[in-house]
Amino acid sequence: MGRLITYLFFKSKSKQLALDPTITILKMSKQITMFFNKTSYLLVFCFILNGCTEPYILETNTYEEALVVEATITNEYKKQEITLTKTSRFEAKATQIEKGADVFMTDNTGTRYDFKEESGKYISTTEFQAISGKEYKLNINTKDGRTFESSTETLTPINPMQDVKAAVETKDSLRGVAIRVTNFDPTSAAKYYRYEYEETYKIIAPSWNLNKAIVIPADPKNPRAEPTYALIPNSPDTRICYNTKKSTEVLLTSTAELNDNHVNFNVRFISNQNYIIMERYSILVRQYIENLASYSYYSTLKKLSGSGSLLSPNQPGFLYGNLKSVNNPSDKIIGYFDVASVSSKRIYFNYIDLLPGEVPPPYYTDCTPFCYGEQPCTHKDGLTDDIGLGKVTYFGSPNWVNAPCGDCTIIGSNIKPPFWVD
Repeated sequence: MGRLITYLFFKSKSKQLALDPTITILKMSKQITMFFNKTSYLLVFCFILNGCTEPYILETNTYEEALVVEATITNEYKKQEITLTKTSRFEAKATQIEKGADVFMTDNTGTRYDFKEESGKYISTTEFQAISGKEYKLNINTKDGRTFESSTETLTPINPMQDVKAAVETKDSLRGVAIRVTNFDPTSAAKYYRYEYEETYKIIAPSWNLNKAIVIPADPKNPRAEPTYALIPNSPDTRICYNTKKSTEVLLTSTAELNDNHVNFNVRFISNQNYIIMERYSILVRQYIENLASYSYYSTLKKLSGSGSLLSPNQPGFLYGNLKSVNNPSDKIIGYFDVASVSSKRIYFNYIDLLPGEVPPPYYTDCTPFCYGEQPCTHKDGLTDDIGLGKVTYFGSPNWVNAPCGDCTIIGSNIKPPFWVD
């Protein structure tokens, strides 16, 4: 989520933008639109003049640092996690971690929950869970002397999701598998929902071979000698792998404007041509119940992250949440201290379960066998270099294939996840 909250500030063309669910940004739209229209004309002129053959590196003209907080405390009994990072320049490639901060929570009974810095996050020193009726507040004291605190928050209504199902559907003329969450709240207390998922899929290298090619260096004593290769037994651990990815999109739905409180939300859609479902696929869906304020915050964040174009009038500014500086209003902080009830469910399916008799999707890369040089492939120029660089793998004399076709560890891990069920 932190990557979605990166701060981009153009001082020469706009003022700081305080984005709050109750504050409109229409006042700036005309000014920013005029700026980007002028920019578009300049770009068109550039292409007409010389084709813009030199790449232009977009950079941040003015940068102001802000603390970015990701904090969702749940009713799960566990060690809770909080992430503290810093806003980065547009051209920066790495996320800066806020180190050395004193982070703790308090509740209205006087209990204090301390967090310790560990592996780039702040982890609670003890296991605990948010409890209905209690009031919680987050406190952050940075190493450089800044002090921040959140508003007082309470646990949202508890309403575990009913089911997660996978079914073949057509979306925007594209056929695939839709992962849907269904839920219902007869009390009408839960109306705002946020979802995250973690998907794991099995990979079987389609061109795995019993033999593996290794490079034999040239004899340094022989100036005419060239590197060659030899075949050795291949490890079976390079045939079957797994890959896990987490959702990055802000996934929200609400029943506030519906006549009933039924949820039927498409949390993930996978094309039937996507290789991640060609074998066995699993998804873990997490459902958070939000209150109106937190839902509005995430809705604004979703709008900012989904502008669709870099050169767009919808440029992000400061996204203020329920956190503020205690002593210095000029100390910037972005993020939301969320206390939300959560439930989760995992499902599995095989490709043949949902799409029986259909041709599986193509593999991650082209696995058509090829050889070096003209038939009968006696020309070896470049072969040892490609073997050494891990670009190709042996398929059977005289053929070779792209490396991921014969070695799944290039695109996944050969360690079977502890939760995996075949």
